[in-house]
Amino acid sequence: MKQTLMVKLSPSPEQRESLLQTMECFNEACNAISEAAHYLHRYGKFTLQKLVYQDIRSEYGLSAQMAIRAIAKVSESYKTEKKSQHEFKPHSAMVYDQRIFSWKSLDAVSLLTVQGRQTIPISVGDYQRTRMNYRAKQTDLVLRHGDFYLALVIDVLVPVADVAIESLGVDLGVNNLAVDNDGKFYSGKEVDNVRERTDTLKAALQKADTKSAKRHLRKISGRESRFRRSVNHMISKQLVSKAKDTQRCIALEDLGGVGEATVRHSQRRRHKSWAFFQLRSFIEYKAKAAGVMVRLVNPSYTSQECPCCHHIAKSNRKSQSVFVCQQCGYSLHADIVGAINISRRASVNVPIVSPFFLGGWAGTSSSALAVSG
Repeated sequence: MKQTLMVKLSPSPEQRESLLQTMECFNEACNAISEAAHYLHRYGKFTLQKLVYQDIRSEYGLSAQMAIRAIAKVSESYKTEKKSQHEFKPHSAMVYDQRIFSWKSLDAVSLLTVQGRQTIPISVGDYQRTRMNYRAKQTDLVLRHGDFYLALVIDVLVPVADVAIESLGVDLGVNNLAVDNDGKFYSGKEVDNVRERTDTLKAALQKADTKSAKRHLRKISGRESRFRRSVNHMISKQLVSKAKDTQRCIALEDLGGVGEATVRHSQRRRHKSWAFFQLRSFIEYKAKAAGVMVRLVNPSYTSQECPCCHHIAKSNRKSQSVFVCQQCGYSLHADIVGAINISRRASVNVPIVSPFFLGGWAGTSSSALAVSG
């Protein structure tokens, strides 16, 4: 499984200037390559290399491998869309590989710049440090809010997912970001409060339209999305840990078709700002890394079906939070009812997995298997 680690660089002022200059030269070269590719209608990496390699090296002062990386970046960008010329911002991510990037220790890296090799200290936390033994497939130099980071794409070994009969059903929503079938609520109230405060502040600053207001707007740019991402990380971590500890899989609704068209106009800003699919993606990749299986179920009528008598009616759902079955009278919080139905649907037709797929027969050693096989 591919995973991206963000490692913060701690360069000296001279090193920072060198990195900035290198990044700007690299992206200027990318724009020149892109112009040639669009004009000549040649987008393949090897074709572009024959056409522009020498000119790029001499004009922009890039090393041989930096020029190759710039050509590869442009070629990759044109794989999805070729109608218009692609432009690269001066501080777009710069791609490094093993020839121009190396580890000096767990506290420093060696990066090639237009001014030669630079050994730059790094700042890493325990989470990144425990994963440094994985070999990076790709490394990008990224500039965020004035700080340089290395985005390391690594291949993490994924454990075999536990085969679980029972499921932890999770109902994703807006008022409550998530509710599980054990009755645990993960509220979205705090996210809403931050969104409303941010919107009010942005409106006031935009109305002021002064230099200081514009500086403040740049400062708070991305604050809401970073907070939302942090909340989604915490919720997904709690859900995966709970499923792992109780030896259950995680059941989610298959909501691949849900978009703005299915949400009332008055709620679109709130729905969009919640990052609906981000939480689900966090749950899925954390579960995969922990060896917890995720099952997707049909979302039809999960909020309208009675968990007791299975009577389905729109009138069962009295309000956003109230569920009362019109046939048997069963009542419970509507989000918990949805989570229970999701859990039960995931438990239906559980696949029978051969012990061989689990790494050997239960209670039988690998040596015994070798003898008997």
